[in-house]
Amino acid sequence: MKKILILTIIGTALISCTNDDDNGNSNNCDSKAIVSADQYKNAPSDLLSISSLEISGNCLKINIGASGCDGNSWEVKLIDSEQIMESNPPQRNLRVILKNDEACTAYLGKSFTFDISELQIQDDSRVYLNITNSDDQILYEY
Repeated sequence: MKKILILTIIGTALISCTNDDDNGNSNNCDSKAIVSADQYKNAPSDLLSISSLEISGNCLKINIGASGCDGNSWEVKLIDSEQIMESNPPQRNLRVILKNDEACTAYLGKSFTFDISELQIQDDSRVYLNITNSDDQILYEY
């Protein structure tokens, strides 16, 4: 009887465990936001336009458009400036970087998601994200 009870307890514990590292929000983002003042200032970027921004959990979804053949070789990064502007709520500046080696003239749209959990501010539960390639500001609540 004790063996069955122990196995039941272990089995229940294993089933109830999750692999979420971020307080219940699982991240299925394409990549992580980079926090680097140097890259924010100096990273080269090919032309792109941002058509929309959306946050779901700790993922920021960015829809971009640029010229290309199919967009499969595009390398996109989201880079934070490492500066936190004091306001209510605080603000962070970010930049979307595109490396585009495609020599086609078609205009394509693609979506990319970035884990933005590293952009959380310790003494607050929200922060505005200012994307320099976009005129939009988006509120990240966590």
